[in-house]
Amino acid sequence: MNSGDALKDIENLERNLWAAADNLRANSGLVSSEYFMPVLGIIFLRHAANRFESATRQIAADQAAGRMPKRKVTKSDYLARGSMWLPEPARYDWIMENATVSAKGLPKLVTDAMTTIEAEYEPLAGVLPKDYGIFEPAVLEDLMRGFNSEQIRQASGDVFGRLNEYFLAQFSAQKAYDNGEFFTPPAIVQTIVNVIEPDHGVVFDPAAGSGGMFVQSSYFIAQEGEDPNRKVKFFGHEKSRETIRIAKMNLAVHGLDGKIAEAITYYEDPHGLAPKKAMSPGGCDFVMANPPFNVDLVDAEKIKGDTRLPFGLPGISKGNGTKGKGAKDRKGTVSNGNYLWISYFWSYLNETGRAGFVMSSQASSAGHGEKEVRRKIVETGDVDVMLSIRSNFFYTRTVPCELWFFDRGKPAERRDTVLMLDARHLYRKVTRKINDFSPEQLRNLSAIVWLYRGQRARFLALVRDYLAQVCKESKGVPDALAPFESALEELSAQFAALRKAVELASGLGPQQRQTLLDAAAEFTDAGTLFARDRAKVLADLAAFVRRFAAKPPRDNAGQRAAREAFEPVAESLRGLVKQVDLVTKLAARVSDQGAELAKDESVAAACDRRAAGRLMKQLDEARKAAVGQLNSAAYFHRQVAWLEDRFPDAELRDVLGLVRQVTLAQIEAADWSLAPGRYVGVAPPEEDEDFDYEQAMRDIHTELADLNREAAELAARIQVMFAESGL
Repeated sequence: MNSGDALKDIENLERNLWAAADNLRANSGLVSSEYFMPVLGIIFLRHAANRFESATRQIAADQAAGRMPKRKVTKSDYLARGSMWLPEPARYDWIMENATVSAKGLPKLVTDAMTTIEAEYEPLAGVLPKDYGIFEPAVLEDLMRGFNSEQIRQASGDVFGRLNEYFLAQFSAQKAYDNGEFFTPPAIVQTIVNVIEPDHGVVFDPAAGSGGMFVQSSYFIAQEGEDPNRKVKFFGHEKSRETIRIAKMNLAVHGLDGKIAEAITYYEDPHGLAPKKAMSPGGCDFVMANPPFNVDLVDAEKIKGDTRLPFGLPGISKGNGTKGKGAKDRKGTVSNGNYLWISYFWSYLNETGRAGFVMSSQASSAGHGEKEVRRKIVETGDVDVMLSIRSNFFYTRTVPCELWFFDRGKPAERRDTVLMLDARHLYRKVTRKINDFSPEQLRNLSAIVWLYRGQRARFLALVRDYLAQVCKESKGVPDALAPFESALEELSAQFAALRKAVELASGLGPQQRQTLLDAAAEFTDAGTLFARDRAKVLADLAAFVRRFAAKPPRDNAGQRAAREAFEPVAESLRGLVKQVDLVTKLAARVSDQGAELAKDESVAAACDRRAAGRLMKQLDEARKAAVGQLNSAAYFHRQVAWLEDRFPDAELRDVLGLVRQVTLAQIEAADWSLAPGRYVGVAPPEEDEDFDYEQAMRDIHTELADLNREAAELAARIQVMFAESGL
């Protein structure tokens, strides 16, 4: 199935868990600033338990398969698998089991769990929340049970990343926590990681936030079969002590080591990673960050002569004459801090270092002093890739942004070029207000960068992987259709008996009888067509699998041939999906009409309304599974088509509205702008046959569900206001 399933129903999960957490405010007498850290501690415990249980299963499997000696398991075995080793009193299940025996001791059990973990892991000393005594035991138990559902127990690290981000945004909205620097969504971090590929040496984030850059880097390294703690060293700055606590919890739960210093990057360099002289190499192999945008109160005098600012200051404010209580006169401050950060990211890199960071879209074309700094950076030849992201990727800001990428080790043949990528039309709608990238969109964007870097083999390997996935999903179609066909067959038999009873019923009017008979006939005809087309689709899928599953083609010509061979099958799959939906709709119509006619005694004997209802429910559930599997086979074929349509020779070329490789001379002619949209142009509207109807319907459903929920919440608030007003 689509690899985006890990985030299925994430919005409902977030909302339900937040309601459980917000219950603390209603039933504890506490304000959110008092309980936000303890709530994040519960998320930490649950996430730690999930990773611990996953690592335990991996260790058992490795020992059973002979990949690991059958010896006593150690803490390092868990760390190597990206998990903490948890003593029994710190395990979520143990805590909940003991809470059942004595709920009054639950606050102490949770506090003891935190103390136990801190004793095992020195980097967490004094970091974990331990003030659970502020809660009534029953209220805390309700919260913890909310985080103990089967859905949460099976949740992945990305889901917990989303939960952390969502909770921090919600607490910020309640003024319980200031996340003005924003917490970077996993899709954005994954894009940065995929482009710079941080797999060795020093990885530095001077605006570390919750540590998401480090976590996603560790995933990348683990996917290569390596131990992150052996391959890289993580360093970070963060100005907020509370945020440092969150970051250390995030690193620990993933079994990662890292040094995050309390520091304001504008004025401090506590890890000593800055260059000794301006324009000299820094101490980092990789720099990645999501810094605060448009800061305008940095003291210019304090940063004068900083070796991290070799391109000069972007401009100094002359002040606004502001006086009065609380007012800030900006005289002597840097007018906009964006290019301070951009200069830092370049300066911290060593001779072969790469950087990837989020930046305000305004920065890529800003004028005056900022343009001068940008010109100097472009002239180094180290600007590698510029990537535009559409709006609504963040919980706490709606504006679009851009990702900048530097490569100080860029080879000579590319030093005069920059890859401009406009991904604003690529996104997956998660909720009405939040977008992200699907896993396949992330991979496709990476594939374009691979072609830019001359890594054609990686591009072809991705297409081959998609073709293998087409075969895998195609193999699953018969089994996915079987329950649907079984329920359909059972319903058909019931409808045949119903039709016979209706034909013989004397108490029915001609119109009643004919309406049911017409509906039943339409259902039968649709079922016959479905059976015929189903047989052909299964035969075509089997033929494709026989031809390509064992050895998906590796060369471009073979891959294009495979893609073209599946084109008519993909079209048939789309048609079969429509037939499955139609047959289900017609079955529901017959079932409903039969239930209505069953009021007649002669029909009632042939129409068991309860049994029919049960069968219809089974049919609809089977329909969802069947449609999902049919769509999955077509979905991965679409990924092949997306790549091959744009890069038919498996080589980089300009694609209108998406990508263009530009020279420094072209950038100079465009007033040193680094905005991708200025270079790639606007793509023409896609033709109707390329329209993804299923995705469009999912997006509409998502928006409608959000609007309905918000309308219900608003109506409830209005009702409360009327009640309180006494009107």
